[in-house]
This record gives sequence, structure tokens and C-alpha cells, in this order.
Amino acid sequence: MSEQSETLQPAILCLRFRRVGGGVPDGAGYAGLLALLGSFTPAVEAAPPDGALADVRGALRYFGRDAAGLAAVVRVRALALHGVDCAIGAAENPMLARMAARRAVPGTTFVVPVGGAAAFLADRPAAALDGVGAATARTLCGYGLDSVGRIAAAPLGTLQRITGVRTGRELWERSRGIDRTAVVPNAAARSVAAERTFPRDELGRERQRRALMSLTEELGARMRGEGQVCRSLAVSVRYADRTGYSTLTRSRTLREPTAHSAELTALAYRIHDSFALQRARVRGIALRAEGLGDAGRAAHQLTFDPVDERARRIEAVADRLRARFGPQAVMPGRLAA
Repeated sequence: MSEQSETLQPAILCLRFRRVGGGVPDGAGYAGLLALLGSFTPAVEAAPPDGALADVRGALRYFGRDAAGLAAVVRVRALALHGVDCAIGAAENPMLARMAARRAVPGTTFVVPVGGAAAFLADRPAAALDGVGAATARTLCGYGLDSVGRIAAAPLGTLQRITGVRTGRELWERSRGIDRTAVVPNAAARSVAAERTFPRDELGRERQRRALMSLTEELGARMRGEGQVCRSLAVSVRYADRTGYSTLTRSRTLREPTAHSAELTALAYRIHDSFALQRARVRGIALRAEGLGDAGRAAHQLTFDPVDERARRIEAVADRLRARFGPQAVMPGRLAA
């Protein structure tokens, strides 16, 4: 590969891992996949529980391949060594690579060529752009800015009047494919996540709620064990529609940073209710705890509620029992049924 052709190659890979039998890799499997990426490049940023970013500029030259060719090598090794398939996005910056990975399916690579950001982004809905949540998307659509192409065509001043100075500037840049972030090797985890996949499309609301509770119990115990709290939760629901399967994601902020499972469960239920998917055929639910911080430095509102205080003491005892006898030693009765 010549030096000139190398400079025109997308060099950021975003990988999403899926076990061949379905579901995300476990903790040991995920660590092994990160180590596998580390054999190609030292610039690997974890995005748990099922993703990673890799800057492969040096690897392109070393292996004498383009981004798609190198992605194929990574995929073959991940499948052979870990039984995991990869959906891979390749682009010139992390934002475009993440968006490309969402367009890819396991076993494929979606490449956004250098200079091809405008064409790739033009027909994407406003909500597909990094940093655009449901509320911002509704605001933009109210002004007719329902696609990334239309956002890119809007004047910077207009976007800033609609969404604010800082958000407007970020929208203006991202809609043009500009991303000033970089892959940060060994970055401290800013979120933890877990997922439940149903064996078949699930219509029952109660089963979906049990899956959510098991997720909040898992993430709460994990954060408490690591001395962390989170500031917000994001719930993703994968459901069947006319086009196959779609994913909805919404996040909300907790009233205070916490790892208390009851607080996490209550918020997760409220987010789940906001989807209004009473008749949807749900295939999977994922939960991500965001804005992680040190529990020792987090402010906690004092309460005189004896029920809440008793629940926290019981939770602490349950954590000690799980640490000694395994994660299934103690669980809510609703999950044991």
C-alpha cells in the first residue's frame, strides 16, 4: 500500500460483538476480544459490554490492507478464537465509525470512504446523529429538520437559535461528519451495560419487566462491588417492525447518583413505559448505566424513611452473600418465580 493511498483510507474501526449463538460475550470473552484487537493496534478503546473502537492507522501499513481487508482479518480471528462474529464500521473518525457499525450486520463491514461523509449522512434521520436524543429530534423535526442532510444545510445561527449555542455548534459540525474526538486507549469506563435476549419475540409486558429487573440487579451489584454510582440510565428495546428489527433507546437522569437497585429499577420501568410498546414483539432489552463516578464522593440525600433504609441494609447483606456464594445466592422473589 502506497503512502498516498494509506492517507485516503478510513482508519477508525468500530466493532460490535455478537456470539454465534446469540447474545453478547461474557466478561472473560469480552476481555479476550479486546486483547485480540490489541494485537493489531495499541489504540483500542473499550465500549462495554459488546463494542470497541480501534485506530488502525499503523496496522493498515503493517498488514498491507485497506480498512475492509483488515476488518475481515479481525473478524476471522474473533470467530475462530472466541466464537464471536463482528459487525464492523470503518470511517475516518469515531462518530462516523459508530454510525457505520449500526448499519452493518454481523459478518459484514460498512465502510464510509474518506470524503464520503455527506453522502452517507444525508438521508439518515435526525435521531441517528450522535448526541441527538428524542427531545432534540422532536424539536428539529418541528422545524422541518428531520434528516441529517437538512440539518447540514441549515445555517449555523439557525441551529443555535433552535437548540442553543453549544448544541447548535455540535449539530452543525456532526451533520457535516466532523468529529473532534479520538480513540483513547485504556479509557476509564464511563458506563456499564448488560443485555437480555429473549429466545423468541416477546409480547408479555411482565416478562419484559422481569428482564429489566434482572438487569438493574446485575448492574447495581456490579457498581456497588466496584464502589461506583451512576447518574443516568439508558434503556434500549429491540423489537420487530415492518423492516425487520429496530431499536429504540431512551435515557433519563436519576434524582441523585446511585447504585441502589430499587432506584435503578423504578427509573428503568418509567423509561420502559415511555416507549408505549404494548403490542410490540420485543426480542431484546439492554440497560446502560451512564455517568459513572466514585460512590465515596457522591452526595446522598438523607431520608427518614425506615423502609428505604431497611432496603439498603438488606441489599448490603445480599451483596455479601452473593460475593461468597455466587450471584444466584440471593435474588428478588419476582425473579425467582
